[in-house]
Amino acid sequence: MNNPDNPHAWLKEHGDYLYRYAMSRLHNEELAQDMLQETLLAGWKGYDKFAGQSSIRTWLVGILKHKIIDYIRREIRGRNLKDAVESDPTSAFFNANGSWSEAPNAWKENPEDLCKNEQFHKTLELCISRLPEKQQLVFRMRDIVGEDTPTVCKCCDITSTHLHVLLHRARLTLRKCLNMHWFEKGTDS
Repeated sequence: MNNPDNPHAWLKEHGDYLYRYAMSRLHNEELAQDMLQETLLAGWKGYDKFAGQSSIRTWLVGILKHKIIDYIRREIRGRNLKDAVESDPTSAFFNANGSWSEAPNAWKENPEDLCKNEQFHKTLELCISRLPEKQQLVFRMRDIVGEDTPTVCKCCDITSTHLHVLLHRARLTLRKCLNMHWFEKGTDS
Protein backbone atom coordinates (compact mmCIF):
# COMPACT_ATOMS: atom_id res chain seq x y z
CA MET A 1 0.00 0.00 0.00
CA ASN A 2 1.49 3.35 -1.06
CA ASN A 3 -0.16 5.46 1.62
CA PRO A 4 -0.29 3.52 4.93
CA ASP A 5 -1.94 6.34 6.93
CA ASN A 6 -4.85 6.88 4.53
CA PRO A 7 -8.23 5.56 5.77
CA HIS A 8 -9.56 5.58 2.19
CA ALA A 9 -6.84 3.11 1.26
CA TRP A 10 -7.62 1.06 4.39
CA LEU A 11 -11.27 0.90 3.40
CA LYS A 12 -10.37 -0.24 -0.10
CA GLU A 13 -7.84 -2.84 1.02
CA HIS A 14 -9.32 -4.08 4.32
CA GLY A 15 -12.95 -2.88 4.38
CA ASP A 16 -14.55 -6.10 3.13
CA TYR A 17 -12.53 -8.21 5.57
CA LEU A 18 -13.36 -5.94 8.52
CA TYR A 19 -17.04 -5.84 7.56
CA ARG A 20 -17.23 -9.65 7.35
CA TYR A 21 -15.47 -9.90 10.71
CA ALA A 22 -18.00 -7.51 12.30
CA MET A 23 -20.92 -9.39 10.70
CA SER A 24 -19.63 -12.70 12.05
CA ARG A 25 -19.79 -11.26 15.57
CA LEU A 26 -22.84 -8.99 15.40
CA HIS A 27 -25.13 -10.49 12.71
CA ASN A 28 -26.52 -7.05 11.90
CA GLU A 29 -25.59 -5.28 8.65
CA GLU A 30 -26.20 -1.73 9.85
CA LEU A 31 -24.32 -2.31 13.09
CA ALA A 32 -21.41 -3.96 11.25
CA GLN A 33 -21.19 -0.91 8.95
CA ASP A 34 -21.19 1.41 11.96
CA MET A 35 -18.44 -0.61 13.64
CA LEU A 36 -16.38 -0.49 10.43
CA GLN A 37 -16.73 3.31 10.25
CA GLU A 38 -15.85 3.72 13.93
CA THR A 39 -12.81 1.47 13.45
CA LEU A 40 -11.50 3.44 10.48
CA LEU A 41 -12.06 6.74 12.30
CA ALA A 42 -10.29 5.48 15.43
CA GLY A 43 -7.43 4.16 13.29
CA TRP A 44 -7.08 7.47 11.50
CA LYS A 45 -7.15 9.43 14.78
CA GLY A 46 -4.70 7.07 16.47
CA TYR A 47 -2.37 6.30 13.57
CA ASP A 48 0.49 8.27 15.16
CA LYS A 49 0.43 5.69 18.00
CA PHE A 50 0.64 2.72 15.60
CA ALA A 51 4.04 1.17 16.30
CA GLY A 52 4.16 -0.88 13.11
CA GLN A 53 4.77 -4.14 14.99
CA SER A 54 1.89 -5.75 13.11
CA SER A 55 0.23 -5.30 9.75
CA ILE A 56 -2.33 -2.52 9.30
CA ARG A 57 -5.05 -5.16 8.97
CA THR A 58 -4.11 -6.83 12.26
CA TRP A 59 -4.04 -3.44 13.97
CA LEU A 60 -7.45 -2.50 12.53
CA VAL A 61 -8.96 -5.86 13.55
CA GLY A 62 -7.72 -5.19 17.09
CA ILE A 63 -9.46 -1.81 17.07
CA LEU A 64 -12.61 -3.42 15.65
CA LYS A 65 -12.63 -6.09 18.37
CA HIS A 66 -12.51 -3.40 21.04
CA LYS A 67 -15.27 -1.41 19.33
CA ILE A 68 -17.49 -4.50 19.26
CA ILE A 69 -16.77 -5.31 22.91
CA ASP A 70 -17.53 -1.72 23.93
CA TYR A 71 -20.80 -1.81 21.99
CA ILE A 72 -21.86 -5.10 23.60
CA ARG A 73 -21.07 -3.78 27.09
CA ARG A 74 -23.15 -0.64 26.49
CA GLU A 75 -26.05 -2.73 25.21
CA ILE A 76 -25.99 -5.09 28.17
CA ARG A 77 -25.82 -2.30 30.73
CA GLY A 78 -28.78 -0.58 29.12
CA ARG A 79 -31.16 -3.50 29.45
CA ASN A 80 -33.75 -4.06 32.13
CA LEU A 81 -32.92 -7.40 33.78
CA LYS A 82 -36.39 -7.90 35.28
CA ASP A 83 -38.07 -7.61 31.86
CA ALA A 84 -35.56 -10.06 30.40
CA VAL A 85 -36.24 -12.67 33.10
CA GLU A 86 -40.02 -12.31 32.82
CA SER A 87 -39.92 -12.77 29.05
CA ASP A 88 -37.48 -15.69 29.19
CA PRO A 89 -38.94 -18.42 26.98
CA THR A 90 -37.12 -21.19 28.84
CA SER A 91 -39.37 -20.89 31.88
CA ALA A 92 -41.86 -23.16 30.10
CA PHE A 93 -39.37 -26.06 30.27
CA PHE A 94 -39.53 -26.37 34.06
CA ASN A 95 -42.10 -26.75 36.82
CA ALA A 96 -42.19 -24.40 39.82
CA ASN A 97 -39.93 -26.82 41.74
CA GLY A 98 -37.28 -26.69 38.99
CA SER A 99 -37.88 -30.15 37.50
CA TRP A 100 -38.53 -30.76 33.79
CA SER A 101 -42.07 -30.16 32.57
CA GLU A 102 -41.29 -32.66 29.82
CA ALA A 103 -37.86 -34.28 29.54
CA PRO A 104 -36.27 -34.00 26.06
CA ASN A 105 -35.85 -37.05 23.82
CA ALA A 106 -32.52 -38.13 22.38
CA TRP A 107 -31.87 -37.16 18.75
CA LYS A 108 -31.20 -39.99 16.32
CA GLU A 109 -29.36 -38.13 13.53
CA ASN A 110 -25.58 -38.15 13.15
CA PRO A 111 -24.11 -34.77 14.22
CA GLU A 112 -21.39 -34.94 11.54
CA ASP A 113 -24.04 -35.34 8.83
CA LEU A 114 -26.02 -32.42 10.24
CA CYS A 115 -22.92 -30.20 10.11
CA LYS A 116 -22.72 -30.82 6.36
CA ASN A 117 -26.42 -30.14 5.74
CA GLU A 118 -27.12 -26.60 4.48
CA GLN A 119 -30.86 -26.81 5.23
CA PHE A 120 -30.11 -27.80 8.83
CA HIS A 121 -27.80 -24.77 9.13
CA LYS A 122 -30.64 -22.51 7.92
CA THR A 123 -32.99 -24.05 10.47
CA LEU A 124 -30.40 -23.66 13.22
CA GLU A 125 -29.84 -19.99 12.27
CA LEU A 126 -33.60 -19.41 12.36
CA CYS A 127 -33.76 -20.92 15.84
CA ILE A 128 -30.78 -18.86 17.04
CA SER A 129 -32.38 -15.67 15.71
CA ARG A 130 -35.43 -16.35 17.92
CA LEU A 131 -33.38 -16.40 21.14
CA PRO A 132 -33.43 -13.38 23.45
CA GLU A 133 -30.67 -11.00 22.41
CA LYS A 134 -28.28 -11.70 25.29
CA GLN A 135 -28.63 -15.49 24.94
CA GLN A 136 -28.05 -15.14 21.20
CA LEU A 137 -24.90 -13.13 21.82
CA VAL A 138 -23.30 -15.46 24.37
CA PHE A 139 -24.31 -18.57 22.41
CA ARG A 140 -22.72 -17.21 19.22
CA MET A 141 -19.58 -16.05 21.01
CA ARG A 142 -19.06 -19.21 23.07
CA ASP A 143 -20.51 -22.07 21.02
CA ILE A 144 -20.16 -20.84 17.43
CA VAL A 145 -17.15 -18.51 17.40
CA GLY A 146 -15.41 -20.52 20.14
CA GLU A 147 -14.41 -17.69 22.47
CA ASP A 148 -13.33 -18.88 25.89
CA THR A 149 -15.38 -18.24 29.01
CA PRO A 150 -13.21 -15.40 30.43
CA THR A 151 -13.34 -13.53 27.10
CA VAL A 152 -17.12 -13.83 26.80
CA CYS A 153 -17.61 -12.82 30.44
CA LYS A 154 -15.34 -9.80 30.06
CA CYS A 155 -16.96 -8.76 26.79
CA CYS A 156 -20.49 -9.06 28.16
CA ASP A 157 -19.60 -7.83 31.65
CA ILE A 158 -21.12 -10.91 33.31
CA THR A 159 -19.93 -13.59 35.72
CA SER A 160 -19.09 -17.08 34.55
CA THR A 161 -22.11 -18.36 36.50
CA HIS A 162 -24.41 -15.98 34.62
CA LEU A 163 -22.79 -17.01 31.34
CA HIS A 164 -23.49 -20.67 32.04
CA VAL A 165 -27.11 -19.90 32.96
CA LEU A 166 -27.55 -17.96 29.69
CA LEU A 167 -25.93 -20.76 27.69
CA HIS A 168 -28.07 -23.38 29.39
CA ARG A 169 -31.24 -21.44 28.60
CA ALA A 170 -30.13 -20.82 25.01
CA ARG A 171 -29.36 -24.48 24.46
CA LEU A 172 -32.71 -25.57 25.91
CA THR A 173 -34.58 -23.17 23.68
CA LEU A 174 -32.55 -24.21 20.64
CA ARG A 175 -33.23 -27.85 21.37
CA LYS A 176 -36.97 -27.22 21.51
CA CYS A 177 -36.90 -25.15 18.33
CA LEU A 178 -34.80 -27.73 16.45
CA ASN A 179 -37.15 -30.47 17.63
CA MET A 180 -40.13 -28.58 16.25
CA HIS A 181 -38.56 -27.39 12.99
CA TRP A 182 -36.17 -30.21 12.14
CA PHE A 183 -36.14 -33.45 14.11
CA GLU A 184 -39.87 -33.96 14.58
CA LYS A 185 -40.69 -32.44 11.23
CA GLY A 186 -39.34 -35.50 9.43
CA THR A 187 -36.84 -33.51 7.35
CA ASP A 188 -34.45 -35.67 5.38
CA SER A 189 -30.86 -34.85 6.05
